[in-house]
Amino acid sequence: MNLDGRAIRVLAALDSSEPHIFVEPAKKIHESQDVSAFLTSKAYSEIMAFILQLNRAMFPAKLPDGTVQTWPLGSDAVQFSAPVRQLQRLLSKLEDIVQEVPPDTGPRRFGNISFRRWHEVLASRASDLLRECLPAELLDRRSPTGQGVTAEAELKAYFLGSWGSGQRLDYGTGHELSFLAFLGAIWKLNGFPQSEFGVEERALVLGVIEPYLELVRLIIKTYTLEPAGSHGVWGLDDHSFIPYVFGSAQLSPAIDATDLTPEEGSLPDAPDPSAVMKPVIVERERRSNLYFSAIGFIYDVKRGPFWEHSPMLYDISGIRAGWGKINRGMVKMYNAEVLSKFPVVQHFPFGSLFSFDRDPNAVMPPTTVHTTSGPQGRPVVPDAGPPSTSTARPSADAGTKAPWATAESSTRAPPPMGATAAPWATGRPNEPSVAPPALPDTSRLPPGPMAPTRAPWASGQPPPPPPGGDGPTKAPWAK
Repeated sequence: MNLDGRAIRVLAALDSSEPHIFVEPAKKIHESQDVSAFLTSKAYSEIMAFILQLNRAMFPAKLPDGTVQTWPLGSDAVQFSAPVRQLQRLLSKLEDIVQEVPPDTGPRRFGNISFRRWHEVLASRASDLLRECLPAELLDRRSPTGQGVTAEAELKAYFLGSWGSGQRLDYGTGHELSFLAFLGAIWKLNGFPQSEFGVEERALVLGVIEPYLELVRLIIKTYTLEPAGSHGVWGLDDHSFIPYVFGSAQLSPAIDATDLTPEEGSLPDAPDPSAVMKPVIVERERRSNLYFSAIGFIYDVKRGPFWEHSPMLYDISGIRAGWGKINRGMVKMYNAEVLSKFPVVQHFPFGSLFSFDRDPNAVMPPTTVHTTSGPQGRPVVPDAGPPSTSTARPSADAGTKAPWATAESSTRAPPPMGATAAPWATGRPNEPSVAPPALPDTSRLPPGPMAPTRAPWASGQPPPPPPGGDGPTKAPWAK
């Protein structure tokens, strides 16, 4: 299976006839070099397999009669199984805790102190909540000797890690990753019914992940949570990444069971990527699409020009090759900017379901600085994701200089405030007033956690300038 999900692999469930010993999940990534081990681990391979499995399921489907079936939010075509409905009930109970723990009324711009209380209540009730909403035979599963920890210990660790940090009063993509691991762990424990490929996967995305994202947005707004390890203006989004992956899949060309996922193109009636610049269209599309739902949340919480507060998404909006190309790039960017970054994965715990043990199919990765943005200890070892039989890792500059994309040079001046464009996407001209000094050329530098991300996986012709712009300007750092 390629990293961009152009072939199918399903996350394997445990064989119930085989003995399995559960392990209390523990922190394994203590310094940046440990990310190298993660990128060759069984956990990495299985997490990527699960994400690609869900991603492929969200592509529109070609039906035998020649029509196309899409999967919008609230689609009647997606039926929710009993386990999915129980997880919806679990999310509803967490929303009740938000109502139970109102935010502190004192003056505070970020990180309302009441979020710590919310976390304390959640931790005190976590076991009871899981037992109310998950089968006892799943939670109580343990080693054949009857000794050691149960499956509940592993599930609980990922569940509690899904809701931001009560200590730091923040939320980010690492917490989002923990929720994906929580669902993946249930999948591995045979907690979802076996069905034709795509049926249960779509139910998970639309019936669990989408409500999870909505609940997280409520929590962020209620407690004014800070972004966890934000990349600043270089980040894709302050808090989330997954909705851009699955949402772009929803708008990509239709496929059948034997098709590779497309590298370009869009559904015939899909909104143009540049529509993210039009609040009226965003408000309409957010009701049916995960990508636009995430963009809509940005409009809810941020003010000012879109290109200024969300430059990366602004650049992506200029892609002319369609949502298929955006989806392919998003998957690779997730691998490079989330799974390969020390600040994001350092808190991820490893047990038996997602093991830190080496994947026997993995090969040693080439050297990169993607993972060297944390504490240093041992001498640096190669640390980019290597290819394996299940998941192909990117090259040393994955997510920044991706070899799978073409980029057309364009030149435009940096916008006001120094916000810069992601040169892997051809965007529209900015809205300059007084141009700041030219930015240094960082096109040959691999990114650190706060450095510009340069992923030339998009090309196209610039759309019209945003309202109020002064027309095209040129700068060699935008492609």
